[in-house]
Amino acid sequence: MQSQPSTTLWSRLREGILGLRKPVAPEADAAKLEEALVRLRKEVPAPVFWLFGKTQSGKTSVVRTLTGADDAAIGNGFRPCTLTSRIYPFPSEAAPVITFLDTRGVDEPSYDATEDIARFNEQAHLVLVTCRLKDFATGRVKESLARIRAADPSRPVVLVLTCLHEAYPQQQHPIPYPFDAGVYPPSVSDGPWPGDLIRLVREQTEEFRGLVDRVVPVDLTQADEGYAETEYGGAMLKQVLRETLPAAYRATFRRVVEVDPNQLNDEHKRARPVVLGYATLAATAAGLPLTNWLVVPNIQERMLAELAARSGRGGAATAFLEKVGGWSSRTNSRLRLTEFLRIVPVVGTAANIRMAGKTTYALGLAFITYLHETRLGHALTDAMIQKLYEKEFQMADTAWSTTT
Repeated sequence: MQSQPSTTLWSRLREGILGLRKPVAPEADAAKLEEALVRLRKEVPAPVFWLFGKTQSGKTSVVRTLTGADDAAIGNGFRPCTLTSRIYPFPSEAAPVITFLDTRGVDEPSYDATEDIARFNEQAHLVLVTCRLKDFATGRVKESLARIRAADPSRPVVLVLTCLHEAYPQQQHPIPYPFDAGVYPPSVSDGPWPGDLIRLVREQTEEFRGLVDRVVPVDLTQADEGYAETEYGGAMLKQVLRETLPAAYRATFRRVVEVDPNQLNDEHKRARPVVLGYATLAATAAGLPLTNWLVVPNIQERMLAELAARSGRGGAATAFLEKVGGWSSRTNSRLRLTEFLRIVPVVGTAANIRMAGKTTYALGLAFITYLHETRLGHALTDAMIQKLYEKEFQMADTAWSTTT
């Protein structure tokens, strides 16, 4: 069912902010609030992908395709986790929507999967194995993968065959994409496919038989490499991951990889995952019956502060909040979602989850537009800010649907 016109919601939100409904809620103890957020992050339905493959097998390209981040950001985002592994919470550790666990050196004689299995086995929801199409020296990779598979046979494993163009050098990718990765082994449509492409895909599929559940051939390149399609097979990879992830994590993943029809520019593209992370965190808080409701507005404050900091305009969040609610004190600002959720007629946990996610999502995207417009020197009135919020709230009906 479609939501009610957000003008009414906006009016109620402003009334709550201005203190016209109920007294201001008491300030939460900062330490207890931080503890609540730490516990809450463990409940967020953000998928964890275990990246497994040799160096230069295409792991960074896969992360770039799934996140939209550039190679430099990805490289700076990873941090050591064990002697042979790294972790990358995307877009930030404060509110991740995807976490990547990267195992390195798997093809080296000294590599032992014991430590990584002990560290990652309970965290990872899906294993992503990367292998170059023409690389058949994968004995050590397969040995370690067999141990990982045995540690949790129910966890899905997806093999991503990369660098397809090595089978047809100096040629463009065959169009249309010939592989159906919806079945194992992947079926191939009829056509005059170039070089040894089909044969090599079939041979690699056989090499990993029993170790993986799905196989997705891809070729993920940079724009300056000369290929008309830089994410060849990328759409199929996203589809397969949506299908194979545990159901609880599919909706979050879908929001990350879907194209936002309201996207304005590269600034919006970079900031949107931050909004998704905090909106997911807020929605999770709304679904936990014992969560202190002050956690939710605190999540919103942190979202706006991070977006402002990333844009290099730390004071923009305060200016925006003053326009949104017309408040001047930090105490009154805490009412904006606490009171909002009390006065909007929602019924049941599912409605609370959806409303918390949508309001946080709409507020974040409205702020991104606010940052963009004010950077260009445009002065936005309170009425303009309201229209921004209303527009994003309506768009959130699609972006924040509960379907997977």
